[in-house]
Amino acid sequence: MTEIIQEHMSIYDKLNILSDAAKYDVACTSSGVDRQNDGTGMGNCQKAGICHSFSADGRCISLLKILFTNECIYDCKYCINRSSNDVVRTSFTPDEICTLTMEFYRRNYIEGLFLSSGILKSPNYTMELIYAALYKLRHECNFQGYIHVKAIPGASQELVQRVGFLADRMSVNLELPTAEGLKKLAPHKSRKNILTPMRLVQQKMQDNRQEIVLYKNAPRFVPAGQSTQMIIGATPETDYQILSVAESLYKRFELKRVFYSAFVAVNKDSALPARTDEGPPLLREHRLYQADWLLRYYRFEADELLNEKNPNFNVFLDPKCDWALKHLEYFPVEVNRADYNTLLRVPGIGCKSAARIVKARRMGILQFEDLKRMGVVLKRALYFLTCSGRMMYRTKMEEDYIMRNLLNTGEKLPDSVSGMTFRQLSLFDDMNFREAQVPEILG
Repeated sequence: MTEIIQEHMSIYDKLNILSDAAKYDVACTSSGVDRQNDGTGMGNCQKAGICHSFSADGRCISLLKILFTNECIYDCKYCINRSSNDVVRTSFTPDEICTLTMEFYRRNYIEGLFLSSGILKSPNYTMELIYAALYKLRHECNFQGYIHVKAIPGASQELVQRVGFLADRMSVNLELPTAEGLKKLAPHKSRKNILTPMRLVQQKMQDNRQEIVLYKNAPRFVPAGQSTQMIIGATPETDYQILSVAESLYKRFELKRVFYSAFVAVNKDSALPARTDEGPPLLREHRLYQADWLLRYYRFEADELLNEKNPNFNVFLDPKCDWALKHLEYFPVEVNRADYNTLLRVPGIGCKSAARIVKARRMGILQFEDLKRMGVVLKRALYFLTCSGRMMYRTKMEEDYIMRNLLNTGEKLPDSVSGMTFRQLSLFDDMNFREAQVPEILG
């Protein structure tokens, strides 16, 4: 193996290499923290989130998303930056990180920084460099914008804590859903080294909340919470296993987000899935994000959506519709009497529309026309709802019949409702999230 390490390279050339190397890391959203500029520094961090864009496949990409270095001592089989790959290697200096962040911000290109890294020399050595960059950015450049940083598994607790007081969000990549998969594809990493900093961040966040109650001016530790990322499709876990792992992480570590990254075959290795013309499993990734939304906002549990006999999601229907079709005994739901939690389980009703229904029905009896104005997606909901004991039209409560209509491949809606306009939405639309691209049959 011949490794090319470029020590003398322009900052522009480094940016091209290290921004491209960061594109496989999808954990880059940034909501949940609100820090105003105090008039002495550059930038601010609004709770609504930083500037970001969406790629064609639906991934959220921060406008300044870079690696500190693409050099790495590990040889993870799925990673383009693994030590055995013959690629051009380079690293930023802490000063260059500051220069890029400030200059991009002054040009209104970014609102914040997403900084990840390969492992240069050792976890501690890499984490010290990241700390030096963030310290200079915060205290010398007075940058007060959003910073999301990746903690390096294996780094000392002291370094992780010091970095946590400079960052808004911190994440530790789980990499693969199971310890068996990690051992197979990333033998230099261990589940213990990954979960240890995750637990440390959780504990320090809890302690910090108590400090803030006692001392309002106490420094904030990772105020936007922590997240993680799993690669999907590199190892043979089922959707049920993956979703169960995510549910456990939410409950045990109080994570803000679990990100799912469809496996991209960038290396040739016998331990990896063979390359196919189909490309990365983006539809599977999309279904997992929809199910993740159900866990976090719709009060579902993993065991309700999938089980060992039915371990993978339906490729034709979103997880909420699929669940409803398999549990028709709970439907139809009377919209004028059902509680908020029951309404959340109706396809076509989101968090906002469920809240509007509960509020509006205090003033009178709701009809289907009212539901449409409240944002209910009647194209889905009409099969699962009644208003004053009546469905929108006579419907067979049969799984095949409803599925054909939802997919627009079978029986048409009757003339009595054909004049109404409908649109098929994803779970994300009600929360103002942009839907990932999926095959036309799902539209």
